[in-house]
Amino acid sequence: MKHLLSKLFLTLVVLVVFACGQSGQRTFDGTVEISGQLKNAPEGVIVLSHIQDESSEKVAEIEVGNNGKFEYKLTLEGPGFYMLDMMGSKEVRLALYDQDVQVFHDFTDDTSLEIKGSDDSIHLQEIQGLMNEYQAVINMLNNEYFEAMSARDQDKIREIQVRAMGLEEEYADKMKALVEDMNGSFAALAALSMVNPKKDFIFMDELVAQLSNKYPDFKTVQSLKARMDEMRALSVGQVAPEISLPDPDGNPVKLSDLRGNYVLIDFWAAWCRPCREENPNVVRLYNQYHDRGFEVFGVSLDRTHDAWVKAIADDGLTWTHVSDLKYFNSEAAALYQINAIPATYLLDPEGKIIAKDLRGPSLENKLRELFD
Repeated sequence: MKHLLSKLFLTLVVLVVFACGQSGQRTFDGTVEISGQLKNAPEGVIVLSHIQDESSEKVAEIEVGNNGKFEYKLTLEGPGFYMLDMMGSKEVRLALYDQDVQVFHDFTDDTSLEIKGSDDSIHLQEIQGLMNEYQAVINMLNNEYFEAMSARDQDKIREIQVRAMGLEEEYADKMKALVEDMNGSFAALAALSMVNPKKDFIFMDELVAQLSNKYPDFKTVQSLKARMDEMRALSVGQVAPEISLPDPDGNPVKLSDLRGNYVLIDFWAAWCRPCREENPNVVRLYNQYHDRGFEVFGVSLDRTHDAWVKAIADDGLTWTHVSDLKYFNSEAAALYQINAIPATYLLDPEGKIIAKDLRGPSLENKLRELFD
């Protein structure tokens, strides 16, 4: 459940700097003017910070005149994300590169914020608005979840989990549509915290390709490109990397031994509550489709042999199981870039990846599509 809740409490995380080609006549001269006017502002100054790699660095303090106006000329080497902390009462995110920006706000009206001039900063506000909308919906769902947990209402808990996954997909689609309407603004990268790279690899890969072509000298760009290159081996359509680990009796078993079947690689552990809650669903589907060519290849991230085999017996998991009992240091976990469980990969009879992170209704629907 820790993994689920970490998704529910989504916050804006800017990972890298991104830019695509513009169709207009915009040119970069290395400076951007930040100006604007504040109404009913408390005493204090505006603090400008540069945001990079999940950290921020103070750039300057900007004085505000008696008439509420302010102005600052920023020197920058390329596109970047910045934060205006206005008197400790209002934070404004900006995406700055080759256009001056104007910021207007009335402190008596929190909805009065207006950004002008910088198309990238305007797009960043659109991204933030959609994120805020998603967060509000998820907060309400979290309240329902904690109530269901207190009441130990397992049916309600599962229903909320399904709704949470549905909302995640819904808002990811909204965010992708928003990005596609931004005419290549580098602000689009701020939206990627709401896009699942496993499910939307092609979408992200296309953005990174544009990025790499436009800004080949950015270290952050090259870091992101390297990450996408690593993920490409695990994208839909690729042959799943081989796994060869001991079964509960110590005998080595290969993933490729199950070729000719549809195979669900299921990363789980005895200590993982969401995994154990999902097991009855996988058991039911395994029993329903096994005779028609459905196999499960369970990869445990347990630490002890006793806990592993006890969970297999207690949950009635009659399919193939392997583990090196190394927790998240498992060779298979590293190979498949697993940092949270449950996690699944669905393979076709040729061993190619056809879907990822299926569970609950999404797994059932996919198997129905394949077999029925």
